[in-house]
Amino acid sequence: MGDIYERELKNLLSADEKTLDKMLRTCDEEERLGYRTISCNPFMMVRAAGSFGSDLVAMRWDIAFPIEVKSSIHDVLHFSSSPQLMEQADRMSEACAKAGLIPVYAYRLKKIHGDPWRLFSLPMDTQFKGRHALLQRYLPPIEKNNNGNLIMRWKDGVKLSSLLAYLEFLRAGE
Repeated sequence: MGDIYERELKNLLSADEKTLDKMLRTCDEEERLGYRTISCNPFMMVRAAGSFGSDLVAMRWDIAFPIEVKSSIHDVLHFSSSPQLMEQADRMSEACAKAGLIPVYAYRLKKIHGDPWRLFSLPMDTQFKGRHALLQRYLPPIEKNNNGNLIMRWKDGVKLSSLLAYLEFLRAGE
């Protein structure tokens, strides 16, 4: 079932017209404007084989980042509910720190009108450079509770449409 949402995100970020048209039907005008910006500067998207830390990799001339996709009918995802989720986040964080990349989580809330995607970064002590530093400041980190467990609250993430508009704003400012 998760493959459906991985494909949806892959198609959105690579500016697949059919997928974008379907998404735009339920979005408000601001969200539509954000999604439309991807047509000018789409990402090359790669699906990872197996789940070794990320499901997708988004790449284009100005930035690249791995993405782990999660979906649910619930608006809160507790990583403590599965040791595999914490292990996966740790592996992704370590690999990204070595490569100087921002680990991104995309959370798709099911059965919702409007932009269903919210994006987060994994909390890291790494100081990034260039566009990655801007992305780190823009994306909210996944919350850590007192026990060190990660909690993703859909409402606290950045809309995918907003991220796309932000990246277009950065590009236009060059």
